[in-house]
Amino acid sequence: MPGVTGPSDYSKEPPRHPCLQINSKEPFNAEPPRSALFRSYVTPVDLFYKRNHGPIPIVDDIERYSVSVSGLVENPKMLSMKDIRMLPKYDVTATLQCAGNRRTAMSKTRTVKGVGWDVSAIGNAVWGGAKLADVLELVGVPKLSSSSKSGGKHVEFVSVDRCKEENGGPYAASIPLIQATNPEADVLLAYEMNGEPLNRDHGYPLRVVVPGVIGARSVKWLDSITVIAEECQGFFMQKDYKMFPPSVNWDNINWNTRRPQMDFPVQCVICSLEESNAVKPGKVTVSGYAASGGGRGIERVDVSFDSGKSWVEASRYQKPGIPYVSDDERCDKWGWVLFEATADVHTNTEIVAKAVDSSANVQPENVEDIWNLRGILNTSWHRVQVRVGHSNM
Repeated sequence: MPGVTGPSDYSKEPPRHPCLQINSKEPFNAEPPRSALFRSYVTPVDLFYKRNHGPIPIVDDIERYSVSVSGLVENPKMLSMKDIRMLPKYDVTATLQCAGNRRTAMSKTRTVKGVGWDVSAIGNAVWGGAKLADVLELVGVPKLSSSSKSGGKHVEFVSVDRCKEENGGPYAASIPLIQATNPEADVLLAYEMNGEPLNRDHGYPLRVVVPGVIGARSVKWLDSITVIAEECQGFFMQKDYKMFPPSVNWDNINWNTRRPQMDFPVQCVICSLEESNAVKPGKVTVSGYAASGGGRGIERVDVSFDSGKSWVEASRYQKPGIPYVSDDERCDKWGWVLFEATADVHTNTEIVAKAVDSSANVQPENVEDIWNLRGILNTSWHRVQVRVGHSNM
């Protein structure tokens, strides 16, 4: 496409924070240490997880860069960055989470296939850009449309990114048209992250951000937007990122029996402690993040300092000075919630955290119950081990 370099330049890797844990080099996938996550409500760009399915493209001529908006629409257009910047700009604070977050823990139950993520394939950022609903209006699709006049019911995003799963073709995903055209869904064509232009790792110059949905649908390095009749038939919509029961294996899997995963379930993780810890006797404070998909808030985070025998309710917060209330308009409905709880610990123990969202969805207790062959959506209770009075484990 115009403004994009050839594959020979893909080897030029952007600069990255030295603390990132690299889970795969090609394609590049990395996450920050968990201790970096709870220290800031807005995750710094260089500490935001990096998720890629292919080489990272370089868009080197922003003047020639454009995005086609076409398909089952009345008035297809090619939009330059100047055109997109002329639309009203919105800042949306939203958490993105890879569907494979916490996959490593699930693989300890039974082997799974996928990048081995710990607990930090998640981050919360302020995304700036135009609403997709405004862009679609430019091509004749009104807001709050479940179908275009020509029968389009889904919006497909195609990337500049090329990946082996598509046999060298582009990465693609789609969302329902009713979501794309709903201003309250806050789907963005984002060109900023935390007040700065997107960097290459995060989709420069333009990416989609679909709040409340697994990160796989927030396509980076956007090339085209197409209104289509059926959902995207790409690999990552049809043969990946689907939730199967524990009984399904690679011998009996039928991908057509499951819908593509969209919203992510309620999740919480302790970030102030590692999986195994040595502490002094006395007060122990645990902190971490909680999040749920679909714009659902966090109603409660429960923490147990005795392996689930008793529980205390953690304090929850987002922005300084504003009390967090689930579904309150002053709070960020797409952003994660940080939590904190303190208790006296005098003997070796297991500390456990679990969250409840505003629809009363709860996390499953055991990872074995939600094991699936792709290792996605591990939202089981998060557990860390604590040994008292020893310098190491």
